[in-house]
Order: sequence, then C-alpha cells, then structure tokens
Amino acid sequence: MEMKDTAIGLVWLLRAAWVCGTLPILIASLPSSCFNSFHGLILGFAKRGKIMQPSSQKVTVPQKFFLHFYLLAVVWTTNLLGATWFYAHRMAPLGTETMDYYSAASHLTGGSHIFSLHKFHFTTPEHGQKVWQCVLLLLLLEIHVLRRLYETCYVFKYRSSARMHICGYLTGLFFYAAAPLSLCSFCALEVVNFTADQVTEFKVKGQEMLLDTEFDWWGCLKPITKLRWCQWVGVAIFAWGWVHQQRCHAILGSLREQRERTEEYVIPHGDWFELVSSPHYLAEMIIYLGLLVVSGGTDLTVWLLLGFVVANLAIAAAETQRWYINKFEDYPRERRAVLPLVY
Repeated sequence: MEMKDTAIGLVWLLRAAWVCGTLPILIASLPSSCFNSFHGLILGFAKRGKIMQPSSQKVTVPQKFFLHFYLLAVVWTTNLLGATWFYAHRMAPLGTETMDYYSAASHLTGGSHIFSLHKFHFTTPEHGQKVWQCVLLLLLLEIHVLRRLYETCYVFKYRSSARMHICGYLTGLFFYAAAPLSLCSFCALEVVNFTADQVTEFKVKGQEMLLDTEFDWWGCLKPITKLRWCQWVGVAIFAWGWVHQQRCHAILGSLREQRERTEEYVIPHGDWFELVSSPHYLAEMIIYLGLLVVSGGTDLTVWLLLGFVVANLAIAAAETQRWYINKFEDYPRERRAVLPLVY
C-alpha cells in the first residue's frame, strides 16, 4: 500500500509540474492588454538565438548549452528504458505467456530471488500490456533524443554570441528529466524497486548469477510485436514527425553554415518550411502526439506533457514568425507560424 501511495504521489507531482509549466504560457497568450507585461516576461524567458535582443542578454547562458539537455535526456532515458525493459521481460508477459519461469519458481520456493511477493505481484495481461507500452514509449523517446544529441553536436553550429535565458535553460533541464518519467509513470516505482532488488541479488551472488542467466533476445523483442494496432498508429505518427524534423534541422544547419560565410540571414525553403515558419516545432508537436497515441490516450500525464510541448513551442514559433516578417520584406505572407493554414 505504501508503494502504491508513493506511485500515485509521483504521478500527481508530474501532472502538477506540467500544469504549472503550461498555465503561465496560456495566461500570457490571452488577447488582453491586462496581460501585456506578463506576456513580455514569458517571451523574455522563451527567447533565444537570433530572436533574443542584445539588451536582454543579462541573465543568459550560451545557446550551445542545448547539449546539456540531450546529454541528460540520453543518459536518463537509456537507464529508464533498460530498467523498464528488463522489468517487463521478467515480470510483465503478454498474452498467454507466463511470467519468466525462473522468477516464478524463485517466488514460490523462496529460492534465488531476494525480492518478495508482497512487493511484486504476478501481472495480468492488461498490466503487462501497459508495461510494454511504456517500453515502446521510452524506446521511441530514446531514438528521438539520440538524434537530437547528434544534431546538436554535428548539425547545429551555434555561434558564440548566441544566448538563451537562464529560465529557458532550467526549463529544458526539467523537461528532459520529467518527460521520460512521465512516459513510464504507470510503473516507474515498480521498476525502481525491482532494479534495486536485482542489484542487491547481484551483489550477493555475483558471478554465479551471471553464469546462470541466459539472455533471450527474441523474448525481449517479441512482446513489442504483440502490442495493439493503436500503438503502431502512434509509431507511424511519431516516425512522420521524426523524419520531417530531421529534414528541417538539416535545412537550418545548412543555412547556419552559409551564414558563417556571409554573415547574412536568409529565408529557409524546402520541406515544411513552405508551409510554416517553424516546421521543426510542428514536427516536435507531431512526435509527442505520436507518443500520446502509443500510450493509448488514457494517461492524463502524457496529455499534460503534450500540452506543455504545444504551448511552449507555439509561443516560441509566434515570436520566430514575428522576427522573420520584420527581418525580410519579401517574407512569404502565406506562411503561418507553426500550424498550416491555422496559426
């Protein structure tokens, strides 16, 4: 009961954090003169790079600190993914499969596994389905943040003068710590306790445990192939956004290389840039929409995560659109900020 209460507390803490992050942006976006100063304050936190005015650079950090976001994301997501996948393989079988025989025998005989029945229960097919959904969600996020890490190192060439507000930097660190946890909040504490017990057992048994353990690669992958059609629709949506974001980032990266030679900004063209000014933001929204669909759409935490992503990127896209229009007299007027034909 204590672990269940703690798990519920973690879920509501994450939800409260996403609400607290999203509400100020929504309030600042209200079309009322009463909120003009608050709108300016929120925009000041969100600005970075080319849209940040030199006079606003007092409490800032280099924009190349984006690297910290993705280093944190890769390390944290990799650890969560590995632990959740191992837990799912051993404790959350799908369909007619039974729980790993070694684990079951250990529970029943009081033998090799140290963890006890009161902490880990035999899972139902429905529970197993949700746990494997978490595995797939973390796997997709891992693919995403690995690409973002690569792009930060090799595609985006941030100038030494490019800055971002310290609040934006701290928000980014929070996001990449909380987002992976939000995708597996359903079973996060179970995974942590299971992993802790496995580490304890390894310390006791050491090499003997390694010799007795046979790793079944197909057994680890097969349950993912048994997930429902809804999950694969979500994977397709994720892949659609992922591919277009990669293309748009490649376009932006090439423009930055060109600007290093000419010192001039140019209007980006190609792919979704023909539709909106910030297609990489649109793609990011689609990526997280895909994750929501993979989750089954029943987890309020993932809905709130998506809401934060949309609100945060929408206000940044609006400011980028404003910058482009002020910078270029011949900027295509049919381009929207982030949502084609809408916004």
